[in-house]
Amino acid sequence: MSIFKVTGGKKLNGEIIPQGAKNEALQILSAVLLTPEEIVIHNIPAIRDVLKLIELLADLGVTVKKITEDTYSFKADNINLEFLNSAEFKQKGAGLRGSIMIIGPLLARFGKGYIPSPGGDKIGRRRLDTHFIGFMKLGAKFEYLADEQFYKVSTENGKLKGAYMLLDEASVTGTANIVMAASLAHGTTTIYNAACEPYLQQLCKMLNRMGANISGIGSNLLTINGVENLGGTTHTMLPDMIEIGSFIGLAAMTESEITIKNCHIPELGVIPDIFKRLGIQMEFNGDDIFIPSQKNYQIDTFIDGSILTISDAPWPGFTPDLISIILVTATQARGNVLIHQKMFESRLFFVDNLIDMGAKIILCDPHRVNIMGLDKKIPLKGITMSSPDIRAGVAMLIAAMSANGESTIKNIEQIDRGYQNIDARLNKIGADIVRIEI
Repeated sequence: MSIFKVTGGKKLNGEIIPQGAKNEALQILSAVLLTPEEIVIHNIPAIRDVLKLIELLADLGVTVKKITEDTYSFKADNINLEFLNSAEFKQKGAGLRGSIMIIGPLLARFGKGYIPSPGGDKIGRRRLDTHFIGFMKLGAKFEYLADEQFYKVSTENGKLKGAYMLLDEASVTGTANIVMAASLAHGTTTIYNAACEPYLQQLCKMLNRMGANISGIGSNLLTINGVENLGGTTHTMLPDMIEIGSFIGLAAMTESEITIKNCHIPELGVIPDIFKRLGIQMEFNGDDIFIPSQKNYQIDTFIDGSILTISDAPWPGFTPDLISIILVTATQARGNVLIHQKMFESRLFFVDNLIDMGAKIILCDPHRVNIMGLDKKIPLKGITMSSPDIRAGVAMLIAAMSANGESTIKNIEQIDRGYQNIDARLNKIGADIVRIEI
């Protein structure tokens, strides 16, 4: 177990490169199970959740070779399906939210897939119905063993059949899982209300390079014409948009001058615009984002002068993973804003820690908070707190870095699940974060 000791009030200066995208990695890595041929993947982030999934793939029989620090090759030509019935698989799968992504590829290629109820952030209900309803529409048989909290899907003849489906929610992981399953099904699958996030687009483009036939990429209507088999390919993952947004908020809170490198700006959607509505200045230089040092930043209003509301939504709306970051950034802005977290009912409860630090926040209900910005006239103060999930953990880290005095952040394993060597990378440009093993 580790903690962070953070000395606040340090202004950062320099360049930082975002890691590869965590949410893309979990999909792309699972897709290696669709073919016995070699797949090489670049820009893989060395974070806890991703490394756990790579370990799980190796346990299943995938040959994994580390080529460079962020590049691996995978060859799934000798899969051990018996491992799915083992106690070790149940333990490892239950500790990783991303483990759900292996079911679609296993079902498509081998006619069956098992998974224990997966872990992940404690941010509210995260149901899996979309995944399994989609598999059943493709002809799979579904079984849930409640006593064991174990999910099973299988096909009678080992082959799925294409179908039309209207998803009950635009789930990113649900869409990805169904797309991977449908890529090897007989016939045509049409998915309406599909997620269309850049990471899902990346998966579809990779599958097409492997020989899949997917059209409608980037829209909410995907058409997949099943093929007999898929081959190898090479893939490079996008930078992590959540980390980019985190660095923007961090720069504003700490009055730092930071250049975020290689951001793939066209793939960020509305993220820069939402931070601009908080008054944060930024310049685009090619594919880099420069954040100048700002003493103050002022929250925008709606055209009629009413209080700004920022809410999350499926892509191309504002990603829910940045709600915690936008929230903490607003605490030191000038003006008021209402943050509406629509998707998860437990994600906002970490604001109690920010209130203890001196932030002016009213928790209206589990989904909404009203923030009255302090305009940096009253700095936050350092406290001891514990990270409940990945994004709240980094929001706490940002708050601690801007605060007067020293803060202690416990349960930083949550942060490590989504951010690669975040302490060392930030210390390199002027932060004062000490990792202590306890």
